[in-house]
Amino acid sequence: MTSPPEHLPAAPTGQHGLLNPAWAGTAAASMTSDAAVVAALLEVEAAWGEVLAEAELAPAQSAEALRELSRNEAAHPDPAALAEAATGGGNPVIPLLAELRRLLAERGISDAALHRGATSQDVLDTALMLVVRRVIDQVMTDLLRTGEALSRAADAHRETLAVARSLTQPAVPTVFGLRAAQWLEALTDAAESLHAAAGAAPLQWGGAVGTQAALVELADSPARAEALTARLAETLGLALPAMPWHTRRRPVLQAATAAAEALAALGTLASDVLTLQRPEIGELREPTAPGRGGSSAMPQKQNPVLSVLIRSAALAGPGHLATLHQAAGAAVDERPDGAWHAEWPALTELLRLTGGAAARAAELCEGLQVFPAAMRQNLDTAGPGVLGERLLARLGGAHPGGPAGLKALLAEAGHGEIDLTARLRQELPAETISDDELTETLDPHRYVGRSAQLIDAARARFAELRAGLAP
Repeated sequence: MTSPPEHLPAAPTGQHGLLNPAWAGTAAASMTSDAAVVAALLEVEAAWGEVLAEAELAPAQSAEALRELSRNEAAHPDPAALAEAATGGGNPVIPLLAELRRLLAERGISDAALHRGATSQDVLDTALMLVVRRVIDQVMTDLLRTGEALSRAADAHRETLAVARSLTQPAVPTVFGLRAAQWLEALTDAAESLHAAAGAAPLQWGGAVGTQAALVELADSPARAEALTARLAETLGLALPAMPWHTRRRPVLQAATAAAEALAALGTLASDVLTLQRPEIGELREPTAPGRGGSSAMPQKQNPVLSVLIRSAALAGPGHLATLHQAAGAAVDERPDGAWHAEWPALTELLRLTGGAAARAAELCEGLQVFPAAMRQNLDTAGPGVLGERLLARLGGAHPGGPAGLKALLAEAGHGEIDLTARLRQELPAETISDDELTETLDPHRYVGRSAQLIDAARARFAELRAGLAP
């Protein structure tokens, strides 16, 4: 193992998202940057130093210096230099500790409050849980914005007729409000999962192999070691697990799975919006902004960039989740040989993608333009055949050819070959159904089922979630 350099020089850091526009420039990008991870590592070390000092197991001056370093961003070790030095020990905590000891020595302060009774995995896993919780908090803020917009759209368009599509083809009538309510319900599901994952994000503090042996020696009793661990969890605002989870990676999987669920919900929304704003459909249009949506070669184009970026994030996310599940299944011994290391980039990129998609979705839904006239025109273009399900249930037995004959008639109508209404009036016995009854049967407003109730249910559930999250 190579030794870290005596002093870590400044070097430029990357992670600007040049090829990741789904999250570039978002709060999640900043929260998962190398600098943010370094800050979280320092926060954990400082909090532990304070716990030790509070218990009179370390000098208060040493703990205070660690806290001062953690709060002073200008004094933070350079992430790029740490990354380079981390190849010597396989993780960034080792060179971070060397740099902290150097900085403390420069100030003439003891390092007695630094990292005592802990190991690299304790600090890194705990720091990543802080990052997870912070990103989720930001994602939740954006999801609530998105949900508010969808709830308003669902209510405003509870009677806006549209054609529902099944396997890409016109199926039966629906209302756009119900489509928005479905997006809202998926978002509410995801927000609940994310909230649970953030609340469950635990401290990891097990020492070299999860026994807390060094901490018991330091504290002079198992009970006191347990109390110190609980105090650290309280200080950092993390959950206190029953035991260290160094090779049980459920906390990582729980957060990652919730993030992937949010990506899936937002991906479906974006994919639907992309389809519905195709010019030949024209039912929706995403908001525009200066400099957004242009083409380098075709000046007439206004590309739906927000929807595209959300969809790209949803497509990229599952691969990172798969990596995390694979790593969890390979978390062997008392410190995994590579599986632990594989988690870090997968988890942080998944968090970035989720944060980016949530931020873009809030902007998309708050400015989404809805065109009810186009929805009605597309429904009318689909023809009365979209009411085939209702016609079969009501009139299949009355048609001279029976249900099979009516199905054949509806198939012809689906191909645009006949005037369905005229043929029904012609073929159905007058005593079977009056003109007024046939008109009512063919009215799409009369065949949207429980749409209004379902919209209300989705809106009420979201409102309950929002109220439960209020400060």
